[in-house]
Amino acid sequence: MVVDDDRDIVKLITQSLKYEQFEVIPAYSGKEALSVLEKHHINFVVLDIMMPEMDGLEVCRNIREKNNIPILFLSARDKEIDKIIGLEIGADDYMTKPFSIQELTSRIKAHFRKVDRLYREWSGHSQETEINTRNNASPLVLNEKTFEAFLNKQKLDLSTKEFQILSFLMRYPNNVLTREQIYENVWGDEYGDLNTVTVHIKNIRKKLGAQYDFIKTIWGVGYKYVEGKD
Repeated sequence: MVVDDDRDIVKLITQSLKYEQFEVIPAYSGKEALSVLEKHHINFVVLDIMMPEMDGLEVCRNIREKNNIPILFLSARDKEIDKIIGLEIGADDYMTKPFSIQELTSRIKAHFRKVDRLYREWSGHSQETEINTRNNASPLVLNEKTFEAFLNKQKLDLSTKEFQILSFLMRYPNNVLTREQIYENVWGDEYGDLNTVTVHIKNIRKKLGAQYDFIKTIWGVGYKYVEGKD
């Protein structure tokens, strides 16, 4: 779904994505976008921030209350703080206007290639659909087939990228992983900024809660996943 109150931008993006064999549903306001989500199964959202009545940030908050559809913000706001705010409320990616339609298309295609690779990898591990650490009594369990995470049997509301980051960290417990390694594994050949990793890690920690300090920062290097005393 492409959401923007500028019909020319929606038309440009729609034509480009249809050329790449994507099915696209347009929406020209925040309220219309939420209505579309109630009627259709959407796999990816390109979402403008600056819209009248209901802006993209509010739309994103509404979406995140119900599901984890990947969201790419498209905005004229190009300050670093605007990007951080967008990512912190649940967006998976952020591009500023004016934008390259080729880059936007590449980012969306890269997302689906990444998801396809993950499904192929995970389908080869049918008996390993759940990940926890070597500690079988781990309170945190991920189900890679359903992209669901459970903490003490309570489902966590993680975005797609947050789930992928946590899954990657948990596969290598007690190993230090650099931001570059995390970015390459989760975003692959997408365009982007390494600071995106930092923001997503912050969001994961917030959702886990202070009691579960599983993700340790190794200053100047990266992060590692541990349970119990480090």
